[in-house]
Amino acid sequence: MKIAISGKGGVGKSTLSAAISLLLTRSGEKVLAIDADEDANLASALGASEIQLKQIVPISEQVALIEERTGAKVKQYGQIFKLNPEVSDISGKYAIDIHGVNLLVLGAVDRGGGGCACPENVLIRSLVTDLILYKDEILVMDMEAGIEHLGRATARGVDKMIVVIEPGQRSIDTAKKIKTMAWEIGVSTILFVANKIFDRSDEELIRSAIPESELIGIIPFSEELKLTDRTGQSVLDNISEDLLKLFNDILHKIKG
Repeated sequence: MKIAISGKGGVGKSTLSAAISLLLTRSGEKVLAIDADEDANLASALGASEIQLKQIVPISEQVALIEERTGAKVKQYGQIFKLNPEVSDISGKYAIDIHGVNLLVLGAVDRGGGGCACPENVLIRSLVTDLILYKDEILVMDMEAGIEHLGRATARGVDKMIVVIEPGQRSIDTAKKIKTMAWEIGVSTILFVANKIFDRSDEELIRSAIPESELIGIIPFSEELKLTDRTGQSVLDNISEDLLKLFNDILHKIKG
């Protein structure tokens, strides 16, 4: 199963990605979680310790690795380099175990204003393709606000894209754009999870914008989740049974 989680920045993509990854791991599944968001915080949501956070070096910053695999120097333009570098061993070597979830952080790539045929980007795109199309383990990808890391070939390997949405027009507009882009490149199943819902009017706003058949969960605004972030715990630590059940129900519908 390969799951991509997207949405506007700040809507709670990492919270949902971490919850799903941890629940799958607790049920005995082998899970590889990919942080593909430039504002990488999936490690924190999984409950990484301060020591673990300091150990994480995003793949985009692994200069020696990039240069070895692509045959080109980083930050030097006009070079010839491998467009299909060897990447099959990277997740095994560079992922870090956080509460049973193997986490790989891709990191940001300077795209120079729009698209980048640079060694860093080529390596990351090849890596994402390998992880989605050729690895057997469950993959949960916490994406940036869009589908930048997915091409037409890799998109067809994604079983489901989950778009996280909060009650606000900008979030709704972003979610609809993501759905259109994902559909155009071949993602066959696109579902939505509403987050940070304060009251009935928030819920009604979401339901008026999203087809009922595509809305698989509604997560209320939660002081509990804020506290886990503040204290450096995982998103599942010390939360209520009701909130835990919501995450389990969402996972059940994703797997469904």
